[in-house]
Amino acid sequence: MRVLLTAFEPFGGDGVNASADAAALVARGWDHPAAELVTVVLPVSFGGAPRRLDAAIAEHSPDVVVCLGEAGGRTSVTPELRAAPLADARIPDNDGDQPRDRPLDDVEGHLGSRVDAEALAEAIRASGVPADVSGDAGRFVCNAVFRAALTRFAGPACFIHVPAVRQAGPALVGAETDPGVAPASAPLTIDDLAVAVEAVILAVAAR
Repeated sequence: MRVLLTAFEPFGGDGVNASADAAALVARGWDHPAAELVTVVLPVSFGGAPRRLDAAIAEHSPDVVVCLGEAGGRTSVTPELRAAPLADARIPDNDGDQPRDRPLDDVEGHLGSRVDAEALAEAIRASGVPADVSGDAGRFVCNAVFRAALTRFAGPACFIHVPAVRQAGPALVGAETDPGVAPASAPLTIDDLAVAVEAVILAVAAR
């Protein structure tokens, strides 16, 4: 089985993105013959991220897509239940695009994860990392990528938000996924996030 793991570049004035740091750590230590792992870092761009996802799917022909993003106001790892149909950005993306209530595609309503979010949360908690299921992936670029994965890829696809773990100082981002939520200091490390992500991949690969 081949698993495509996506993450994001920094955005919003921050110099790092915990999703990319966690994905890189998982990739460096990956040693599970049951699944081949391919990682791709996506731009924080409403237009560019789905295109890069499309290109990665075409290039690698994955069996499963696991998307990671950063939610700066959260303190646990959160598998997403659904992808919302609209883009509504509190801040511009890295290309300067700031859509407000813009439809992402021609499909009406929310789209559900193709991997059971509660089962993923249970797998994360079993690895020793706190996890909670989230109702949807917000309205920023993370949600746009989750939506693209569900509309442009036929196989199992899920989205996992990780906290904005920083080694020095608080994150600058926080309200993009959860409006009105201030940046939070999560009691986790990048190592913890990597453990959680690995647990997710193994749970999906075992389906």
